[in-house]
Amino acid sequence: MIISGINLTKYYGKRKVLDNVSIGCAAGEICGLLGANGAGKTTLFKILFGLITPDSGQVVLPKHSIKPIGGIIEKPALYEYLNAQDNIHLFASIQGLHLTKQEINANLIKVGLPINRTDKVENFSMGMKQRLGIAIALLNNPTCLVLDEPFTGLDPLGVSSLRKLIADLAEKEQLAIILSSHIIEELSKLCHTLYVLKEGKLVNAGPAQQLIAENTEVYNICADNIKQAECLKNYQVEFKGNCAMVTIAAAEVPHLIHLLDKEQIFITSCTPELSMEKLFETNRSCNIY
Repeated sequence: MIISGINLTKYYGKRKVLDNVSIGCAAGEICGLLGANGAGKTTLFKILFGLITPDSGQVVLPKHSIKPIGGIIEKPALYEYLNAQDNIHLFASIQGLHLTKQEINANLIKVGLPINRTDKVENFSMGMKQRLGIAIALLNNPTCLVLDEPFTGLDPLGVSSLRKLIADLAEKEQLAIILSSHIIEELSKLCHTLYVLKEGKLVNAGPAQQLIAENTEVYNICADNIKQAECLKNYQVEFKGNCAMVTIAAAEVPHLIHLLDKEQIFITSCTPELSMEKLFETNRSCNIY
């Protein structure tokens, strides 16, 4: 593991905001932290950064690294009256780096930002601000990147673009990336491993797609002639237009698709309908590393 938080517990007064939480992320891996607002995600990240001290437990980071961890907590902290290049120059100086113009531009290019914009950052879209925040977080080559709710405030195109950037950084730079969200759809598209927090407790953890499959009881299967399917009579089904909401175990879905194909029911989409209630049940063993 590049980064590990082991048995972390934190109180604010008498309120326990983290309860014996363990989390880890390896090089090239994207780990998602899922939880509602107030579940403890930001507190956990602040502990990983060393901004607050846990009441018990420990954080393990690479020992021989100038900057083992970089990231954004809550929102990018930028000097909005400066342009992107000046922001990178200033934050680099704070971190003891003296970058040339070419090196600054290379940092912008790495996160997909233009090098020819000289206007103030206050004019940037939220997606561009997130990218600039990531460029600053990557100064001094950390081995771990932490992103707190990075998709908040982005339009669908911005979400898709940022998702690709995060995936590329994990694969090409071999960063260990931990990101939080309360939106399961985004984490499911991006993450290798998923951790689920509820009221400060880690209630579920494991490979993301495996967790989704284990906690999916209904699949939304769409086809132009789906209502004609004879094989669906063996299942609990609710039809909605050209789609069928089928109650079925994940392991049985390939067989059902095969039966539909034999009946010349050509599927246009098959989408799992995750049971959030089941995913957030507090009855699981969550030590996966």
